[in-house]
Amino acid sequence: MIFGNVNNLKDMLPWLPIPLRTAMSYLMGTDFELLPAGRYDLEGDNIYVLIQDATTKPKEDRKPEVHRKYIDVQFLVRGQEAMGIATDTGNNKIRDDLLAERDVIFYEDMENESRLVFKPGDFAIFFPSDVHRPVCQVDESESIRKVVVKVRTDYFNNINLQ
Repeated sequence: MIFGNVNNLKDMLPWLPIPLRTAMSYLMGTDFELLPAGRYDLEGDNIYVLIQDATTKPKEDRKPEVHRKYIDVQFLVRGQEAMGIATDTGNNKIRDDLLAERDVIFYEDMENESRLVFKPGDFAIFFPSDVHRPVCQVDESESIRKVVVKVRTDYFNNINLQ
């Protein structure tokens, strides 16, 4: 997992692989308040964007998740969001395995969970070994706008990473 803020991203961009550089450059150069919620393709199914309006909920009402085919770049546009994070140890009890249909496994809970608090401009890059519990409330429930850029993991095998 990588965590940071887009305002401090320029130093990080040169060492990111091209697919992640594409995702992060899009986050830096787009006014997400002007776009309606929905899906936007950057490079077809290899890199696409989901703009989401959501309401944060108590941690207990949100299930941890992990993805295997896509890296998640999660970016907060508006509001505050707490997110549980942990390395996938293989010991988490599976609640729903939807890998074939939606590239997601939901767990009942997650081992060794830590908490990050996102403010506008903050982002995290979650790899297939990272479990995350998104859209949790910080103090109380609130409306947020967030962006998730999905970067296909096997896309890294098909391009020059320099």
